[in-house]
Amino acid sequence: MAYQPIENYGIVGNMRTVALVGTNGSIDWYCFPHFDSPSIFGAILDDKKGGRFQISAGGEEVRHKQSYWPSTNVLTTRFLMADGIAELEDFMPAGLPSDSPQYHRLCRRIRCVRGTVRISVTCRPAFDYGRKKHDTVIEPNGVVFRSDGLRLALSTAAPLKDDGHGGVSAKFVLAEGKSQVFVLSDCAEGGAPCPPSEKEAAELLRGTVKFWHDWLSACTYHGRWRCKDQL
Repeated sequence: MAYQPIENYGIVGNMRTVALVGTNGSIDWYCFPHFDSPSIFGAILDDKKGGRFQISAGGEEVRHKQSYWPSTNVLTTRFLMADGIAELEDFMPAGLPSDSPQYHRLCRRIRCVRGTVRISVTCRPAFDYGRKKHDTVIEPNGVVFRSDGLRLALSTAAPLKDDGHGGVSAKFVLAEGKSQVFVLSDCAEGGAPCPPSEKEAAELLRGTVKFWHDWLSACTYHGRWRCKDQL
């Protein structure tokens, strides 16, 4: 893959870390679990060894568009093709207590808006800026990537295959109105958690949207108050 210009990236985050999402659906930068933690995906620096997590829709002459849900940090990447349209929603649940099971999660949902679309998925982490090796274990609920000092799980109902390079891949077709959910999270012990149902994923998205709306309203209110106080 060719390197993308920086303007092709959107940002999603939870106020503790962020992920850079390209218009091609690839997360090419993600430090976990904090801003100053070593990177898990770093293809923006090294396309071959940096690691990435890409979800994209295939077809001829695909056009890409990115936008945020109004007043939120929920990012939508659209894949526009002659025979179909797919939307990829990316967000990190925010405003949760540290003991919440949804804490430190990266959520991705790909859905078909129109027609029928072919979806390709690649998740190939590179722990500690690509310096640490890891094991890849495919399980019924997804896959677990085990490295020294850190275990990450990718939970999904999509059919995953070992790509032979430390990652997994998947190819499937979505009909209009159908979707697949992918959740990346830490798993200190045990296997990959059960992927959320469509209803659970929608509730998590609604909670995240509400958090950002409330946060923006609070910032706007306090900003106006400070401005008035200075007059």
